[in-house]
Amino acid sequence: MVNVRISCPVYPSESDELVLEAVMRIFPEASVSRTDEGFEGVAEDIETFSLLIRRQKILDAARSVVFGGMCDDKTSFTLNKQAASVGKVSFCPENTVLGAIKVYLEGENLEDFIDKMLPRTIDGQEVTS
Repeated sequence: MVNVRISCPVYPSESDELVLEAVMRIFPEASVSRTDEGFEGVAEDIETFSLLIRRQKILDAARSVVFGGMCDDKTSFTLNKQAASVGKVSFCPENTVLGAIKVYLEGENLEDFIDKMLPRTIDGQEVTS
């Protein structure tokens, strides 16, 4: 089983509601709560995230980012909050000025989980086997 954790800061100039909405547009399956720093959450399923990546046709880029941060049975990546607010997946550096949505994946068979979430492609087409 793979654990999915989500973390997103909320700055004084930001609206809690808008930041939460940005997170939930990408991860509506997540259970999220407010902390002193922002929002923290967990998700058992990240199907919407996977579907958005497919719709945007960025599977290869997404696989590169997600696998690029992998170490043993863990990986993490960051998503742009502003893009998320309109339902778009956009990967960004961790130290983004306005903060980012940080996603942590950890667990056994992580590579298989990622392959299901972000399948390999050949000539832009998903490889099913």
